[in-house]
Amino acid sequence: MSAKRTERLLTLVMLLLSTQRGYSKDELFKEIELYCRAPTAAAREKLFDRDKAMLREQGIPVESFSDDPAFDHDNSIRRYRIDTAEYRLPAVSFSAEESAALALAAGMWDVAALDSAASRALRKLQDLGAVSADTSAFPIEPRIRTNEPHWDEVWRATTSRRVISFSYRAASTGREEQRTLQPWGMGSRYGNWYVVGRDLDRGEERYFRLSRITTTPQTLEGTFHVPDTFTMLDSLGSLDRASEPFEAVVAVRPDTCHLLRTRRGAREEESDGGWDTIRFPYGDPEETAADIAAFGPRARAVSPPDLVATVGHQLARAAATQDGPFPAIEFGVAAPRPARRKTSADAHLRRLLDLVPYLLDHPGAQMEETAVRFGVTRAQLAADLELLFVSGPRYYPDGLIEVSLDGDRIFLSNADNLAEPLRLNLDEACTLIVGLDTLRRLPGLAPGSAAATAHAKLTEAAGDAGRVGKAIATTLTEEAVGPTLETIQAALSTHMQLDLTYLVPTRDEVTRRTVEPIRAFSQDDVWYLEAWCTSARSIRNFRLDRIQDARLTADLAGARRESSGESETLFRPTADDSLITVILQPPARWVADHYHAERIHELAAGSLAAEIRVSTTQWIPGLISRLGGDAAVATPEGLRRDCVVWLAAARVNYP
Repeated sequence: MSAKRTERLLTLVMLLLSTQRGYSKDELFKEIELYCRAPTAAAREKLFDRDKAMLREQGIPVESFSDDPAFDHDNSIRRYRIDTAEYRLPAVSFSAEESAALALAAGMWDVAALDSAASRALRKLQDLGAVSADTSAFPIEPRIRTNEPHWDEVWRATTSRRVISFSYRAASTGREEQRTLQPWGMGSRYGNWYVVGRDLDRGEERYFRLSRITTTPQTLEGTFHVPDTFTMLDSLGSLDRASEPFEAVVAVRPDTCHLLRTRRGAREEESDGGWDTIRFPYGDPEETAADIAAFGPRARAVSPPDLVATVGHQLARAAATQDGPFPAIEFGVAAPRPARRKTSADAHLRRLLDLVPYLLDHPGAQMEETAVRFGVTRAQLAADLELLFVSGPRYYPDGLIEVSLDGDRIFLSNADNLAEPLRLNLDEACTLIVGLDTLRRLPGLAPGSAAATAHAKLTEAAGDAGRVGKAIATTLTEEAVGPTLETIQAALSTHMQLDLTYLVPTRDEVTRRTVEPIRAFSQDDVWYLEAWCTSARSIRNFRLDRIQDARLTADLAGARRESSGESETLFRPTADDSLITVILQPPARWVADHYHAERIHELAAGSLAAEIRVSTTQWIPGLISRLGGDAAVATPEGLRRDCVVWLAAARVNYP
């Protein structure tokens, strides 16, 4: 989007804020020169309608009204204005502890657009008096994962209350059907995102898991009303058993397959002929088949028949792919980083509407300090100031914003209408409200905690945008992990050592450790404990869902150790690591990102060769089995042969 559109939008906001009487369209077209450049009157009308709609989408309350009620439906004589009381963010104060909770909530989102929205919201609240707080008061670092397929499209439809249509693959039948949905809310639980609402094809409330949506959701015309009694948090709670209607029976070799033995609801039966029998509930047949296939010859699905057939098919496809042949590979220098998207006109406008009140409140602000505060380069800030300088109605007395520089200091005037921070829009309000709500429901936090009180204050201050807190919800802990997280928080607050009984999946064995906790953090909906392991004499990460038991000891931890800060990668390279090359079909391309491929090479039909660094190759055959033909090891030759042998042994269980 061009700077001219941003200039036009900013000037429109300034004019609509300047009067209670409002402006007619003809008056606006005369005052704002950029509208006059439209080639035709119809194009000018369409341009204004688009601008008006975009401002409303950003939470800017553009009102339209008629001076004469008798002509209320005559668009030619309607007037437009922005109610200043609705535009401005109400004054709200936060304690140091509440400010720390806000900062933690703002940093929970892993999608760039919402991370930026959270940063903007936090900056506005800090301009109103919230302190720049240290989040170390919270010994946990939660993250909300948003990398599900079609997450952005469903989010936009849910927050704007727009009907969507998509194709969906049912878990029970595997068939794809077209669905039309009023999305009342969306939320995450059990590591998956769901959207819930009224299925217009069936005339009732239904759940849909985003990972089973097979086509990009299409937005349809019209909006809808969400029932007043609906909350996404209550809906997530109703998923407890509805998502696990089947029971699996699996035979496993003694003292192996610990991840299957420790699944929620799993129970073991008597051994028979060198096999142990376990039963557990499950919901998604394909995911469950992948979990069983990952153990290769150590696990054998017994029932139901459909699950047995799916596991056998999974292993057969994996074996066929692993047998090769493999294409020639010419790696580039390194895996490229995703290209940075250009700033849109709406995001640019929001930044300018935030920048003006900040500069008015901080006359003489330093260029470098201001650029850092708004997350832009010095060159971009200079461009923003130039744009502010030319914004405003050309023929309105003293209409233009005045910007001057005294060395490195910025002075701004003649922008009193924009002196107050803009009210939080839906994205900004939602990121903080949902983040605080997620934080306050974590185990170990009291109901009256700073996260809870900050949540109540912010929901009230956000006004209508605060309603989105009922439509979006995330649950980052379940019954199996909650007590462990609570024990870890107790150890962190008292600075005590912990005794852990820990399952090591790469070796499929249970170990015992004594650790000194440093922090707890979540990534990709998985909780980890970062701690000093006294036996390994180094910092290690422990997945909470693999901690079988955690007990406080009577021993104090040693000197407080600093976090490695490596939660984004989890993997710490060493000189003893191995480099392996895997061929990934389109459904498995995520492996390259997840395991931080060092080099990649694009192949035919959307497949990818990726070079990955691993500390041990023991778990690789299990990964190849799990991916069921969507991945294969190409090099080194020894590991390739190991995978072939592993898969051949596994297929013996499925004659």
